[in-house]
Amino acid sequence: MSDQDQRSAKWASLPYHRKWLADQATSLFDFFQYRAANPAGGFFDLDDQGAPIGGGNPTRGVHAAARMVHCFSIGYLLGRPGSGDMIDHGMRYLWETHRDAEHGGYFWQVNDDGPVDPAKQGYGHAFVLLAAASAKTVGHPLADEMLADITKVLEARFWEPEHGAIAEEFNRDWSPIDGGSYRGQNSNMHLTEALMAAYEVTGERSYLDKALSIAELVIHQSAGSTGFRVAEHFDAQWRINKDYYHPDEMFRPAGTTPGHALEWSRLVLQLWSLDDKQRSWMPDAAKSLFVQAMSLGWDKQKGGFFYTLDWQDQPAKTNKLWWPMCEAAGAAYFLNEHLPVDPFYEDSYRLIWGTIANRFIDHRNGGWHEELTEDLVPAHTLFPGKGDIYHALQACLIPLFPATGSLTKVVSETGGKL
Repeated sequence: MSDQDQRSAKWASLPYHRKWLADQATSLFDFFQYRAANPAGGFFDLDDQGAPIGGGNPTRGVHAAARMVHCFSIGYLLGRPGSGDMIDHGMRYLWETHRDAEHGGYFWQVNDDGPVDPAKQGYGHAFVLLAAASAKTVGHPLADEMLADITKVLEARFWEPEHGAIAEEFNRDWSPIDGGSYRGQNSNMHLTEALMAAYEVTGERSYLDKALSIAELVIHQSAGSTGFRVAEHFDAQWRINKDYYHPDEMFRPAGTTPGHALEWSRLVLQLWSLDDKQRSWMPDAAKSLFVQAMSLGWDKQKGGFFYTLDWQDQPAKTNKLWWPMCEAAGAAYFLNEHLPVDPFYEDSYRLIWGTIANRFIDHRNGGWHEELTEDLVPAHTLFPGKGDIYHALQACLIPLFPATGSLTKVVSETGGKL
């Protein structure tokens, strides 16, 4: 078989590869479903062996509970037994503990005693919207009330129509943090994902219009002006702040982050598809985001993506995280489906999954290593263990379904047929 013939047989269409991906998704479900639920509410972070970490009263982040709801909603749609209990466990904790019954909105971090960090973060609220939308696809009894609540909070407190995106963060009483001077693309990117899911499950155009507005600002205007390097940090007028530094490098790393360019590449194509392919700039933007991230962010000697680059395109934080690998796999699949002319997408897809299989999947203990050193050795400078199913699960499942919408939508439409 010639190289061209081999390339034309996309891995995502091969029965063995599809079974391999489905098996990896099952392994992830197994790792988290039987370990992560905290009997006191919410979910544990897990160490490398899958044991709970954080002591007897661990802090729980709102995004973590929301992601579990989203992922096990997908599991429920696939027919995975026990998924409904996980959805209910997460939804009740979001509604009864993370939700601020006095001031509205959802606390960023809580424990058994109440709020640990009562801030109202746009990032966390984006994932609450995703959880509510996903839970609605499976008919959870809290879904409609939570969806209405989070939609109202986002509209009244976060959305800034003059910019067409959301503000970043507030104190518990909705007073701005640091004078409201910061705007971030990460929270807006994840809100774009959630808004699409909300549109798909409700049919309400306002969700899709907001997603389009954010993509226009962050990708078409901002990234388009910097050679499709995705700026992370902005001032209140959405001017890029290239000198921004924050000690929390898990959520606000300095410089540019190739993983977010990869994530946006897929989201832009999903948005283009949902909007009946009306915006001609989107396919070229998705391609440019992917090519730039692969060209500048991929370590050509050792493999994997550098976590961050500086504004001179040089590696800054050289550790290799699992989530950019996941987003790269999803983006390569979407590009291969929507823009199938260039063999670069298929070649990249195979390279990415090969590196995941050999380096990131923990074949001994289960789950995926969330962080490797530059030399691809497991490390824990940013992530203490294995706390998240979301990125890896989606990476495994996205190539098994049509590249036309959120996983909840395409799994529902196909009846979960792998």
